[in-house]
Amino acid sequence: MTDPSAPPEPGPDDLFFLPLGGAGEIGMNLNLYGHDGHWLMVDLGITFGDPLYPGVDVMMPDPAFIEARRDKLAGLVLTHAHEDHLGAVPELWRRLRCPVYATPFTAAFLRFKLREAGLTDKLPLTEVPLGGRLQVGPFDVTYIGMTHSIPESNALAIRTPLGTVLHTGDWKLDPEPVVGAASDEAALRALGEEGVLALIGDSTNALVPGEAGSEGGVRKALTDLFAGKPHRILVGCFASNIARLDSIVHAAAANDRRVALVGRSLWRMTEAARQAGYLRDLPPFIAEEEVGFFPRDKIVIVCTGSQGEPRAALPRIAAGDHRHVEIEPGDTAVFSSRVIPGNEKAIGALQNRLAARGIEVVTDRDAPIHVSGHPARDELTRMYQWARPRIAVPVHGEERHMRAHAALARDCQVPEAPLVRNGDLLRLAPGKAEIVGHVPAGRLARDGRQLIGIESEVLRERGRALHNGSAVATLVIDRRGRLRETPRLSTVGLYDPDVGNGVLESVLDEIDAAIAKLPAADAREDEAVQQAARRAVRRAFHRALGKRPVTDIHIVRL
Repeated sequence: MTDPSAPPEPGPDDLFFLPLGGAGEIGMNLNLYGHDGHWLMVDLGITFGDPLYPGVDVMMPDPAFIEARRDKLAGLVLTHAHEDHLGAVPELWRRLRCPVYATPFTAAFLRFKLREAGLTDKLPLTEVPLGGRLQVGPFDVTYIGMTHSIPESNALAIRTPLGTVLHTGDWKLDPEPVVGAASDEAALRALGEEGVLALIGDSTNALVPGEAGSEGGVRKALTDLFAGKPHRILVGCFASNIARLDSIVHAAAANDRRVALVGRSLWRMTEAARQAGYLRDLPPFIAEEEVGFFPRDKIVIVCTGSQGEPRAALPRIAAGDHRHVEIEPGDTAVFSSRVIPGNEKAIGALQNRLAARGIEVVTDRDAPIHVSGHPARDELTRMYQWARPRIAVPVHGEERHMRAHAALARDCQVPEAPLVRNGDLLRLAPGKAEIVGHVPAGRLARDGRQLIGIESEVLRERGRALHNGSAVATLVIDRRGRLRETPRLSTVGLYDPDVGNGVLESVLDEIDAAIAKLPAADAREDEAVQQAARRAVRRAFHRALGKRPVTDIHIVRL
């Protein structure tokens, strides 16, 4: 019998869009299109840990909905090589076991990740040429080249009998992209002439007026900046920004400097770029072990860690504990990247640490040394003028970004601009765009070597322990439930024994009293004793310290 609350399955006369990640947030992209009994997945990404979840390295969408239908999953098409669009592939592919499609640079980078995950010979990866066209189940998919902050970002024209969807991916309009071709305006205009049912689009900069800016301008600014620095220059940037790396090399060469790479991800990205035909005209990069052999005025050191990640290269250099790279007063640290929301404190602390060591810190507030890879409002307007969709669906943004994007689309005479969040099943055709169901859209967390649900008891307990500390009490009792020894109590993160006079004694007294009050029948049951002792410990600590620690009770019966 069919569950009336279950979301509808796509039939031959349906075209659905279902985001499981990336709608109402920036990162963790997972998009599904449903038609004629099949699903097409576009991107499968991660986002980085959140202070709310201590110990969590990365988070990713929970693919449970499509995992339960993996026999209907025609394939996964990747738009580009950023972690928020492909980072979860090695983590989750075993749950999906579908074909994967990518253009050459994205495929080269993904192969590095697959090798680390032991999936090199298991995952069926098809390399698609730039501008290529392929059939994935009932979906006819064409890649359209777009400029972004990484090579080979692509929009997708997804054709079905019910209409064509333009899935923009991440993009911008840059007349001087430095690496790779400019966005394919001709293909977008031709698609608009052909007819676009819906545009599923990037909302990241929907609140930003004007245009994102050109990488060519950044190259000139870096060249001018390097010319005025007498000593060692360190540059923090995203490893994936191949165009920025190319600009840094050219700016360094113009000032008679060589470029060193410090950080594993930088070497991995540049190797993928060279395999795909990029950066081949650049001189070899200097290894970090060789940095010390160059005069201070002849080297530029490109580092990972511009977001303040404690284990990355730049924070370690700033702390003075990097094995090969040292800094001295008078050196310059250039932050050629945006501040990812949530990282402000870590970046500020890193910059203050550098300044305290006599390092000049330069950011995009001081010079035009960074531009966004996402479209501002004028670029969004031009996209709508070219594509002329009937429906605009903002994604890849937080609530305020998506609302601003929807309003702009309506100003561009787009008839429909529905707002969707993760888990909303949007029917694009037939008829008016409408949310016709909702599916669970949770998150998974990589916690060490395991993947667990973000709402798991493990993370809830850890969060409570972070804010309230923890306590473990061991009770030695006889069969009748009488304490035979003074309980042993250990705590973490609750109080300083040197100054917390009387706290331990009050907790132990509370345990004694709670056990003594138990009825004889309850005193013989371990569970009843544990509950009474746990309440006593938490009550005593709350009275003494205002804390209710995560508490565990161990019982030893004689």
